[in-house]
Amino acid sequence: MKAIQFDRFGGPEVLHLTEIDVPQPGRGQVRVKVEAAGVNPLDGKVRSGAMQAAFSTALPSVPGYELAGVVDAVGEGVDDVKPGDEVVGWADTGAYAQYALASTVAMKPADLSWQHAAALPIAGATAERVLDLLEVREGETVLIHGATGAVGTVAVQLALARGARVIGTAGSANQDYLSSLGATATTYGDGLVERVRALAPDGIDAVFDVAGKGALPDSIVLRGGTDRIVTIADFAASRLGVTFSSSPRERSAAALAAQAQLAASGALVIPVTTYPLDQAAAAQQDSDAGHSRGKLVLTVA
Repeated sequence: MKAIQFDRFGGPEVLHLTEIDVPQPGRGQVRVKVEAAGVNPLDGKVRSGAMQAAFSTALPSVPGYELAGVVDAVGEGVDDVKPGDEVVGWADTGAYAQYALASTVAMKPADLSWQHAAALPIAGATAERVLDLLEVREGETVLIHGATGAVGTVAVQLALARGARVIGTAGSANQDYLSSLGATATTYGDGLVERVRALAPDGIDAVFDVAGKGALPDSIVLRGGTDRIVTIADFAASRLGVTFSSSPRERSAAALAAQAQLAASGALVIPVTTYPLDQAAAAQQDSDAGHSRGKLVLTVA
């Protein structure tokens, strides 16, 4: 089968299209004929070697942690999914490939495209996990840094659904988009504390840093301390006394199915930018730059 692989750590240029064996499902696994695969910032960090200290990646490696496609084989002990089912979920083997194995999948609604389905698993689970950690409640004001990427886009909508007010930071080109999600938009960078205080004179109740671009010191000033600030991207967190959330909760097919239904109905929106599989390097280069709106997705079929 065709797959994207890297044999050494480095920039996006180390990714290349190759032929590898089709994986065989083990107990509790399904094999999925991949139609679309999500591209995440983590993919680039793993490819560069930056994550080797956190978890070791054996080479050669196929990237990709989330997929949408059609089940074509099931392993022993699988009785809730059958060949021919259209699913979305987390990949056990690299998703940048024509076939991948998965242990946790949800049925894909018929009205949800492959690309929009593949955008959901990691962004949806991460956004919900951090909002739970922050204990975001109705009537509160939440500041979300990097609010226009995949995780930020979902977090804005889920926080609003909880009845919170959201102030989101983004670049100047994404201000209208952020406002269209229902957030109060502002730019990041110098003067952030003054801009946010003008928008929320009664203060900020919680901060979710998706971007990891040095906004934690300003966030601490706005909160008056480190309580109820969570980052998923800024490794200065421990030095500053801020919570860094990197470990996902147990993968939940039920939670993913619920978010997929919301997306199919239009109640949860994630814009996607697609690349064909053989342009995975370009997709990761875009992801590494950190300015993309919504989700980057590879189309595989």
